[in-house]
Amino acid sequence: MQKELNWIWTELKTVEKQKLWIYTLLYLLWGWGMNLFGQYMEIARFTHWWQIITVYLLYMVPISVVLRNQSFHRQYAYGLIFMGLLEFGGYTFHTSYAYPNNLLDQFFSERNFSLAMALFFAFYFPLGNAAVNWIYQKLKKN
Repeated sequence: MQKELNWIWTELKTVEKQKLWIYTLLYLLWGWGMNLFGQYMEIARFTHWWQIITVYLLYMVPISVVLRNQSFHRQYAYGLIFMGLLEFGGYTFHTSYAYPNNLLDQFFSERNFSLAMALFFAFYFPLGNAAVNWIYQKLKKN
C-alpha cells in the first residue's frame, strides 16, 4: 500500500504547472458543457451548480494526473472504478438527478442507467489526458 501511495504522490507532485492549468480549464469547461448537455437532453444533471467544481476539478483532475502516464486501457479500467463509485454515490445521495424515462433509460433500461453512465464517463480519463497532452504540445511549440 505504501508503494501505491508513494506512486500517487509522485505523480501529483511532478505534473508541470502549465499542464495543471490546462487540466483545470479543460475539465471545468467539459464539466459545465456536459451538465448543460445533460439538462438540455433531459438525461441527468447535478443537483447543485458547484458540483461541477467538486467533481471535475477536485475529483477528476487529480485522478487524471495520477493516471496520465498509464496506457489507454489501464486509464479506462481505473476510470471505471472511480466513475462507478462517483455515479453510485451521486444517485444514492441524490446529488445527481436522472430525468425519468430519459434516453439512456429507454435504450439500456432504468436499472442500467448508472452502469451506462460509469462506462461512458470512464473514457474521460484517457481522452482527457490525450487532450491535455495535445493542447500542451501545441502551446509548447509557440
